[in-house]
Amino acid sequence: MAPWRAWVDALRRWAGLRALNAPLGRLGEDCAARYLKRQGYAILKRNAVFGRYELDIIAREGDTIAFIEVKTRRPGQMAEPQDNLTPQKRRHIQAAARHYLSLHDEPDAYYRYDVVCIEFPETGEPEITLFRDAFQEKLSFRPPMRPARHSRNQRGGF
Repeated sequence: MAPWRAWVDALRRWAGLRALNAPLGRLGEDCAARYLKRQGYAILKRNAVFGRYELDIIAREGDTIAFIEVKTRRPGQMAEPQDNLTPQKRRHIQAAARHYLSLHDEPDAYYRYDVVCIEFPETGEPEITLFRDAFQEKLSFRPPMRPARHSRNQRGGF
């Protein structure tokens, strides 16, 4: 077997696994959007693509724009949803957020990065955890807008 064929087969397997997770991710994002609306957020945009990067949800809570990453899991998976937010993924979210901010002139708006973690059990209601202001940008990358003033983690149910 040619070496490139093994690579192509591995890529096909990986793509197939991603396709299997797509419905769960979409379900998680729908669930997160409903939860955030009940928490008082106004959803501005979902699945916003900026170049190579995507933001799951862009929402407003009062005078703060929240860039929200949704992590969805089934029980028994190896890592907690919030543990899969790698430094590289954070940089991608920040790059997409900077692009969004550059397109929308709101100099008086605050902004922050939230994470919504959802675990769907085999039976019953999903467990939803909202981490407000889950991570910070390095100061050298901060666009000319104000970061969120305060944060509070909140655990909620569906």
